Amino acid sequence: MEVQVSQAEGVQFLVKARTHALVSDQPAENGGEDAGMTPPELLLAALGSCAAFYAVEYLRSRKLTETGVKVRVTAEKLQQPARLGNFAVTVICPVPLTDAHNEGLLRAVRHCLVHHSLASPAEFRVESPAMRPVPAGN
Repeated sequence: MEVQVSQAEGVQFLVKARTHALVSDQPAENGGEDAGMTPPELLLAALGSCAAFYAVEYLRSRKLTETGVKVRVTAEKLQQPARLGNFAVTVICPVPLTDAHNEGLLRAVRHCLVHHSLASPAEFRVESPAMRPVPAGN
């Protein structure tokens, strides 16, 4: 998977993946124009939409419902180092569920790729332009 990020202006960035694009920005109090979600909000959006996908797939495959799922994601800003933590994912199902289906739904949501990526130690590599030249015209 890959996304390309380019500075649009100031602290506003254009994020591209395949044929899709979105703007990430900062609120005015952080020097932005508030033209898009901040990077931490995009992280919560990724987690929430991934959880919603798994919830919908569980409910659809059991013919319980195909529409109306909602997910709320919260996190706290922690210090040393500055990061997001204490994530909470709440799935709101539009139909009543038995205890067994509720447990199954929660189990399915815990299989979310983004959830696993955040919950497991990951390797990160930051490269400088000297290490990996950017092709001309980009």
